[in-house]
Amino acid sequence: MDDKLSDRKQAARFLLDGIGEQRTRGGLVETPDRFAKAWDFWTKGYNENPKDILKVFEDGAETYDQMVLVRDIPVYSHCEHHLAAIFGVAHVGYIPKGKICGLSKLNRVVDCFARRLQVQERLTDQIAGAIFDVLSPHGVAVQLNCRHMCMESRGVCQQGHSTITTALRGIYSTDGSAKQEFLNSVK
Repeated sequence: MDDKLSDRKQAARFLLDGIGEQRTRGGLVETPDRFAKAWDFWTKGYNENPKDILKVFEDGAETYDQMVLVRDIPVYSHCEHHLAAIFGVAHVGYIPKGKICGLSKLNRVVDCFARRLQVQERLTDQIAGAIFDVLSPHGVAVQLNCRHMCMESRGVCQQGHSTITTALRGIYSTDGSAKQEFLNSVK
């Protein structure tokens, strides 16, 4: 058995013991295995490189210089402060400069960074930075609209709030009309 998997299973056992649960109870017997597999999936972004994800095409983008936008990309992450769930949507737009990427690759880049322990501000910035670095477009705009279970299920315990963060690169940060086009498109 791999040591990391064994460590995650042990962490689950430690947690169950720490809250006073009986690990041998029927519903909990397999929990350490399920916990380990779940955390493998929830943190798979550490094993992915966004540069490998963003397949670039020059064919089809030679003259296209308007916004490409993928809206409502699901975001599932965990906050690095409490390990609590963060979920919501991302909107990713870019203006090509001779190169485009497969549209599904934008979703995969969002997921790559979301599947790491995060704060929403960094997550937004990492998505925009990777796309800008790999595609070298005229501009990149990313907006995340997420709910944080660390606020909703503990602490203030107020449900239904969302946090919006935006990262702008290139023309989106210097041209007010480009920025406004993006913001109007993601409302």
